[in-house]
Amino acid sequence: MLAVLFATFGFVFFDRLALNYLSPFFKDELGLDNSDIGLLGGIPALTWALAGLSMGYLSDRKDRRKPFLIGAIVVFTLFSAMSGLVGGLASLLLLRAIMGGAEGAVLPLAQPMMIYSSSPRRRGLNMGLVQGSSAGLLGGILGPIVTVQLAEAFGWRAAFLATVVPGTLLALLVLKFVRDLRLQDPATIAQDDADGAPSVPGDDRASMRFVDAVRTRNVLVCLVIAIFYLTWFTTTQTFAPLYLSEVKGFDGGQLSFALTGIGIAWVIWGALVPGISDRIGRKPAMIGFTSLAVLAPLAVIGIDSPVLLFLALAVTYTGLGCFTLLMATIPAETVPRHLVATCLGLIMGVGEVVGGFIAPWLAGRLSDSFGLQVSMLISSGAALVVVLLAFALKETAPARVGVSA
Repeated sequence: MLAVLFATFGFVFFDRLALNYLSPFFKDELGLDNSDIGLLGGIPALTWALAGLSMGYLSDRKDRRKPFLIGAIVVFTLFSAMSGLVGGLASLLLLRAIMGGAEGAVLPLAQPMMIYSSSPRRRGLNMGLVQGSSAGLLGGILGPIVTVQLAEAFGWRAAFLATVVPGTLLALLVLKFVRDLRLQDPATIAQDDADGAPSVPGDDRASMRFVDAVRTRNVLVCLVIAIFYLTWFTTTQTFAPLYLSEVKGFDGGQLSFALTGIGIAWVIWGALVPGISDRIGRKPAMIGFTSLAVLAPLAVIGIDSPVLLFLALAVTYTGLGCFTLLMATIPAETVPRHLVATCLGLIMGVGEVVGGFIAPWLAGRLSDSFGLQVSMLISSGAALVVVLLAFALKETAPARVGVSA
């Protein structure tokens, strides 16, 4: 399950970030400006948010995940590939919106399956591998290398069309190898109790309502943190390629090499941050590693050497490991099982609407007026706000709250 879900969510980010890496190739051909690029980067976030919230609720109600996951993979693969057939902004926006909706369903389906299949001492690490390292390896490392090389060799349209092959393979792997974990089945609950699966102290697994869950401190704080962390992530991913290409004059090879530093960091920190949080606690991990993430956009502005920028991004791009904590692990350790997917979808949805959709569009507008460096400053400032908000979190790591591992 870990291997297949790792590949599935990694390919989600390969598809989502392909547009950012290819924007220098199609921007002039389609007659787009920076605000258009920001809108294209943000529109999948809007539909991602709506799908995440609705699919989280539906999967909790139906207690089914595998059929929805297969359907989501098929849809986002198809519409990502169709992005290579567009003739202008409107058609590209429509296709990316539908694609984002299908991709948004994946995380609320995958992470509950992962958390209840993991022992407490491996919970953070496994969830980090699914949500963090997978996105780094496929979206951050292979993404800029494969998409840029395909675009230079065959054109940017071919780079989009090629995504249909791995997407089809992943749907078949999920169909064959992933078990449809029924989280509300009495036998599953009894086994999870024996294995030490996450639960809410004093909760009978049925008494807490959704409105009560939303009012808990951790869910509220994670909701707000998600807005600013998605601003950090989406704004950096959308405008860093353009900044390096247009302002610093990086060619295709230099661009893909420098941005691969993000992918290296994504793979390493995506698993290491949640893994470390299993030992030192979720809260100190969020504070410490987000402090490093503040520096990543500033490195894009301040470092002119592709080699040094690669190294700087590899060290400072720690945020996707923190994403796993705020969007999955901390909420799942705070609310009972029958509300996990719904709360995960809510946190992801609120963050995607404001931080993933509105923020990059606003950053694009400001960049048109004041220069692309503004987008990187917005990104860095958003991460700094997260550092301050993280002090309000309540610790949930089993090793830090007396739950035996």
